[in-house]
Amino acid sequence: MSDKRPVYLNLLKIRLPLTGIVSFAHRISGVILFLALPFAVYLLDLSIESEQSFADIRSILNQPIMLLVQMLLLWSIAHHFFAGIRFLLIDAEIGVEKSQAKIGAWLVLLAEALTLFAIVCGVGL
Repeated sequence: MSDKRPVYLNLLKIRLPLTGIVSFAHRISGVILFLALPFAVYLLDLSIESEQSFADIRSILNQPIMLLVQMLLLWSIAHHFFAGIRFLLIDAEIGVEKSQAKIGAWLVLLAEALTLFAIVCGVGL
């Protein structure tokens, strides 16, 4: 019997459905949040030492590259939160059908986009 499985997987040629993309992004956002946690605790520790260290941290966080990092972390939090709710609903057998799962994936993307927009533009503050 011949083995017809591929020898290698070319991840650039695989086209995931939207639900797969949301699932993959949920894992990536979880990893980003996990890796960012020690740095966030370190910055918190530095910021409560004195007024000068707080001002130093504020100036560091206002640099353009750090603003991009903050946007990435905000996206990670929003996506992980909304996708996590979606997966909890799927575990409760709500939204399991293919059409419902696709709608749920679109709702996750919409909710995270609206959340990022509200945070960045200061809506509701």
